[in-house]
Amino acid sequence: MKQSHRNRGGALAGAFVLILPVFFPNLFTPLSHASPSLLSEWNAPKPLHLGLLNSALQQQDSQEKRSDPWSPLPDEGWKPCLDSSYAPSLPTNSQGYLQVFLDGGLNQQRMGICDAVAVAKILNATLVIPYFEMNLVWQDSSSFGDIFDVDHFIDVLKDDISIVKELPEDFSWSTRSYYATRIRATRIKNAPVHASANWYHENVLPILESYGIAAIAPFSHRLAFDNLPMDIQRLRCKVNFKALSFVPHIRALGDALISRLRYPPDQREALGTSYLKEVTDAADRQGPGKFVVLHLRFDKDMAAHSACDFGGGKAEELALAKYRQVMWQGRVLNSKFTNEELRNQGRCPLTPEEIGLLLAALGFDSNTRLYLASHKVYGGEARLSALRKLFPLMENKKSLASAEERAQISGKASLLAAVDYYVGMHSDIFVSASPGNMHNAMVGHRTFENLKTIRPNMGLLGQLFLNKSMSWSEFQQALVEGHQSRQGQIRIRNPEQSIYTYPAPDCMCHG
Repeated sequence: MKQSHRNRGGALAGAFVLILPVFFPNLFTPLSHASPSLLSEWNAPKPLHLGLLNSALQQQDSQEKRSDPWSPLPDEGWKPCLDSSYAPSLPTNSQGYLQVFLDGGLNQQRMGICDAVAVAKILNATLVIPYFEMNLVWQDSSSFGDIFDVDHFIDVLKDDISIVKELPEDFSWSTRSYYATRIRATRIKNAPVHASANWYHENVLPILESYGIAAIAPFSHRLAFDNLPMDIQRLRCKVNFKALSFVPHIRALGDALISRLRYPPDQREALGTSYLKEVTDAADRQGPGKFVVLHLRFDKDMAAHSACDFGGGKAEELALAKYRQVMWQGRVLNSKFTNEELRNQGRCPLTPEEIGLLLAALGFDSNTRLYLASHKVYGGEARLSALRKLFPLMENKKSLASAEERAQISGKASLLAAVDYYVGMHSDIFVSASPGNMHNAMVGHRTFENLKTIRPNMGLLGQLFLNKSMSWSEFQQALVEGHQSRQGQIRIRNPEQSIYTYPAPDCMCHG
């Protein structure tokens, strides 16, 4: 009988825990700008590298002289070079209208736009403003015009290609829904990845000539990076670095965030409406402060797909394994390797704790203003706690701007990413925790502008983090030496590498 009472008591307690969020939601949401939720506090993973973390915190409290991580990049003699070898001129007669349907996230779409302009030039076609597909992951229906300034885009390229915002009435039938119902003669569905210019001449030009219109879907990574005329290469970079400008409200919010990062309030108190609405008067300040933008690419998909161990114990291991099976049905190559093997190969995304240790080793301290540009972080605030201990002046869109100021971008992944991209391009230093489309786009754009960009040495970091007996001084020396040539210096593009990540030498001139 007592056992039965105990069982009923346990069941009631379990039910109470399940319904607790309904009646006390604040217990399960962040308590403040810097505090994790109570539930995540109970389940917070322990630091994977506690010895290094404690040493880094002690160093920050000491007066020990450190290297200056803010030193600008030296001028290597490379300059932006976008001018064509001949005076740009529009062809007299267009071959027809070219439509492209772009999928992926913001930065993948960005590269697709650049390729679409290049293909339109190759085919002597009129480009219709690209159509953005609804992304299944991001669930964002934002259009080209919701993100990019259409008039600016057309004006910058007016001497290179003809662009229209919409199809004329005669072709109004050519819509995404039209191509979704059956095979259509005007749709090109089999464009190979990294297709050559000749492929477009042979497969798309005849359709343009026959029907006056051609629609390419899907259109992602559908133009080669090699064996193209220099004028086409430079046109791609002109689109990426000059023609693609965000809409005014994104730039305005980005400028507000940048101002608040460069000119923080003198008294750093709990954030409230008075701070969020504060208008900074730069003239009354001693000069702009510096800040780092960190793209912390550590979401649940990344964690699960990597098949690495992130210190959450058996519960986290099982949860990620289940998610991996549901999402990819076992088709994850990394799951065949041990955690040690994956880390030795540099195939584990850096956790917030690990990227924090890297930044601390490179000389950034607790006075560093850090802007977090990221989608949802796996593990929430609990996972961020070690990073926040190292860098208490860590900010993001929510901490710097009010809900009213963020209203136009709230819940729209592409617009949120656009704001982060804009702030990232105006930061003193940009660092991405793991490679990806955002990383590749920012590396290329900041290389073009000769801005400092730290590229983590994933292989070195993986090996160092496996060494549990390494002292802080050894760790720091290894990281400083291993990142001397990974801070934004010009890297010449190799064959098959992306022109958007490595703009030299195609879109930059030396000397």
